[in-house]
Amino acid sequence: MAEVYCGIDIGTASSKGVLVTADGAIVARASRAHDTATPRPGWAEHDADGVWWADFLALTRELTATGHRIAGLAVSGIGPVLLPADGTGRPLRPAILYGVDTRATEEIGELTGELGAEEILRRGGTPLSSQAVGPKLRWLARHEPEVYEHTELLLMASSYLVHRLTGRYVLDHHSASQCDPMYDQTAFDWAHDWAAVVAPGLRLPELAWPTEVVGTVTSAAARETGLPEGLPVTAGTVDAWAEATSVGVREPGDVMVMYGTTMFLVQVVAAPSPHPALWTTSGVHPGTWSLAAGMATSGAVTDWLRRLVGADFATLVAEAARVPPGSRGLLLLPYFAGERTPIFDPDARGIIAGLTLGHGRAELYRAALEGIAYGVRHNLEVMRAAGGPARRLVAVGGGTQGGLWTRIVSDVTGAAQVVPAETVGACLGDAMLAAGAAGVDVTGWNPDDHVVHPSGAGVYDDFYARYRELYPATSDVAHFLAGQQNASGGGDDGARS
Repeated sequence: MAEVYCGIDIGTASSKGVLVTADGAIVARASRAHDTATPRPGWAEHDADGVWWADFLALTRELTATGHRIAGLAVSGIGPVLLPADGTGRPLRPAILYGVDTRATEEIGELTGELGAEEILRRGGTPLSSQAVGPKLRWLARHEPEVYEHTELLLMASSYLVHRLTGRYVLDHHSASQCDPMYDQTAFDWAHDWAAVVAPGLRLPELAWPTEVVGTVTSAAARETGLPEGLPVTAGTVDAWAEATSVGVREPGDVMVMYGTTMFLVQVVAAPSPHPALWTTSGVHPGTWSLAAGMATSGAVTDWLRRLVGADFATLVAEAARVPPGSRGLLLLPYFAGERTPIFDPDARGIIAGLTLGHGRAELYRAALEGIAYGVRHNLEVMRAAGGPARRLVAVGGGTQGGLWTRIVSDVTGAAQVVPAETVGACLGDAMLAAGAAGVDVTGWNPDDHVVHPSGAGVYDDFYARYRELYPATSDVAHFLAGQQNASGGGDDGARS
């Protein structure tokens, strides 16, 4: 059999893996679903051994059983996350997830006051928010001192896997650039002085670019995973950036719109473009930068509604497609888990405005799709102001299936979206990173399939204007209710996919 390259991604709700030949043909796929624990309102966690490593083992065993000869491996995962580990890499507690985990609100304010908001933006490219790792490290030291005392390694999903496979303690530049305020984007290096303030005594990982091979699979890891001993492993990166790689988002002005559990946007820019309502990060390729925007919920809202009304997605999409734009006078604010960009408000809350007894699940489902689309437009407008206009929008993720959601987003934003032939996700980007590190030309791996064009009718402009008014008009009420929820421990106390 021909040589293949393996990519594996650990996502919020599932993990996926692929094997791809040097000419871009996917010859094997595997996936596993898992839960995200939400033990308290505002918390989101993963068990690194029980979720990340268990999924990795299941995927690699399934993929290696196909008999293909694997020539390279790259991994990605949700991020930025905080997984404290001891000196051997053993997790000391469940990983604290990215911006959907809002526990470190107090620490965000403290560090911003200590270091200065303008200086944080200038040096790190991003204001501190629930997305940042630094405040969560301080939260850990304050609230779980016994864990922090034994923490020797700062790991994320990708670097945890790399460490278990190769023994190397290394983090890619992109992931490090989301460890605000501990990374100096102007120098492509750790901000060691600020790291000493945020996480005193913590040994920071070595830095590498996602495209670099950082080690090989050890004999012990080979026995456990079925992967060949000595297999080259790249540094890997955060899943959204691996997914952007999978669809050719590489040139300035390219934007990926990822329809997933959360909505995420990545725009490549020619130079750092710090903006207080966005994240400016290092890119995937050496010496590059990107702007990023992320909504705290998207698919999470549609899944919540699906479970609430007891219908499957295909039925809801078909019913919503028969509802006219505007959902017969409904407007949904999709801040069900607070919101990340561009408002950075962990205490924002979801709102459905305009409800009457005549509305049903079809109108509610379409209003959810439209509300998230308004959030995409809001973020794209801020990204345009910061880094210039989008040259090319590429739609990826499970939400592209069926076509309704992408049509609504194009109509709301007035922008065409390219849908690639493969939307398998970040694992394909990982395979590209592994192949590229081996010198393989991957530029033709994932061609465009079709383009979703806006209708040009402008029917959503009035609704979008009211969407922008709804948050400031209701934020005081939302903050009061969030305070009541936090005080009572209500809202969400179970495991959630």
